[in-house]
Amino acid sequence: MTEHTSSYYAASANQYEPFPQLSESVTCDVCVVGGGYTGLSSALHLSEMGYDVVLLEAARIGFGASGRNGGQLVNSYSRDIDVIERTYGADAAKMLGSMMFEGGEIIRERIKRYQIDCDYRPGGLFVAMNHKQLEKLEEQKANWERYGNTHLELLDANELKREVNSDRYVGALLDHSGGHIHPLNLAIGEANAIRLNGGRVFEQSPVTNIQHTSPAVVNTAKGKVTAKYVIVAGNAYLGDKVEPELAKRSMPCGTQVLTTEPLSDEVARSLIPNNYCVEDCNYLLDYYRLTADNRLLYGGGVVYGARDPADIERLVMPNLLKTFPQLKGVKIDYSWTGNFLLTLSRLPQVGRLDNNIYYSQGCSGHGVTYTHLAGRLIAELLRGDAERFNAFANLPHYPFPGGRTFRIPFTAMGAAYYSLRDRLGV
Repeated sequence: MTEHTSSYYAASANQYEPFPQLSESVTCDVCVVGGGYTGLSSALHLSEMGYDVVLLEAARIGFGASGRNGGQLVNSYSRDIDVIERTYGADAAKMLGSMMFEGGEIIRERIKRYQIDCDYRPGGLFVAMNHKQLEKLEEQKANWERYGNTHLELLDANELKREVNSDRYVGALLDHSGGHIHPLNLAIGEANAIRLNGGRVFEQSPVTNIQHTSPAVVNTAKGKVTAKYVIVAGNAYLGDKVEPELAKRSMPCGTQVLTTEPLSDEVARSLIPNNYCVEDCNYLLDYYRLTADNRLLYGGGVVYGARDPADIERLVMPNLLKTFPQLKGVKIDYSWTGNFLLTLSRLPQVGRLDNNIYYSQGCSGHGVTYTHLAGRLIAELLRGDAERFNAFANLPHYPFPGGRTFRIPFTAMGAAYYSLRDRLGV
C-alpha cells in the first residue's frame, strides 16, 4: 500500500470513504490514468456530462503534486501571455489568453457546487524583489487586463508593507481573483464528487501498460479496464515505462515545503494581515501563506531531477528567515518534498498518443489552476469540440536537449544562470 507522504496536508486531510483497489475486469467509456488534479478534473467534467468514467490512481487520491503543492491559485501559465504572443503569435496568444483565468473559476465553482471544505481564501500577491521585477509586474497587470482580469491592484513598498510584514520587497501586484486552498482536501472533494456523479474511482491501482487498440485496454497488477477512450494524466508520477514518449518531453523536478508550528492569531495576522498567499518573482521562486490553523507554510528550493534532499529545512529555512526574521527560533512541525513536471517551453503539453488516447502534462509549477482547465478541454474534445484543446495541442512539444541522460544537468545549468540574474537584479 502506497500512502501519502508525511506532510501537513496528509495530517490534516478530511476523512473520506476509501476507494477500492481494482481487482477485476471492467468496461467504461473513458479510463483516466492518474488521481491528481488533471485526472480528477477530467473525470469530474466527463461524469457530469453523463460519460461512464473509471479513474485509476496508483497510490492515494492527490498522492503527487496535487496533494503536496503550496496551495496557491495562481492565474495564467508558467510562461505568461506576453511570452506566448512573442513566441507563438497573436492567434495563439488570443486563444490561450481567453482561457488563462478559467481554471480558478472552475475551482471556485467546484468548491461551491460540491461544498468542498478546503479552506479557500481569496487574494494572491506577486512580490517584487527589485525595481526591474516591479516593472515586469506593471507589464503583467496591463497584459492581464487586456484579457479581462479586472481584479488587479499595484502596490508600492509602503502599501505592500501593510499586507506582508517583510522588508524584502519593493512592491507587488495583488490579484484579487487568486487565492489559496488546502490542496489535498480539494482533491479528495473532487474525487467524492466523481463518485457522486456515478464515476468509479480506484486507488492503489498502478497502471502497468496501455494497449493502443480500439477499444483501448488499460492493465493494472490485479485488473484491467477496457475503454473507448483513455486519458493519461500521471504527470511527474507517471514514470518512464507506461508511455515512454511522454517522458522524453518532460522532466520531474522537486520542490520543498515546510510548515511552522501553529502561530498565535496575533503573530499570524502580523505577518500577512489579510491572509493572502504570496510568491516572489525570482526564476527559482519562494512562495508562502498561512494555513487555516495559523501555521506559516513556506516553499521553494527546486531540485532538478526530483531527488529527495536529505534536509528540507536546511534548504528552505534561510529564505523563510530572510523574509520573516521575527520568526527566528520558530519550531517546524512538517517538511516534505513533491515533484512537478517541467517542460522545455514551460508551457503545458496537451495532445494525442493515438486516435483514442489523450494526455495533458507538464504544468511546470503552475498546475493548480491549469489542470482544472485541462479537464474541461479534454471533456470538450470528447464531446466533439476540439478547438480549445487544439490551441494547446498545436504548440510545439520539444524534447529536452541531451535526452534523458543530460536533461537534468543542462536544465540545472540554466537555472543557476537565472538564479544569478535574480540575485544581481538584472
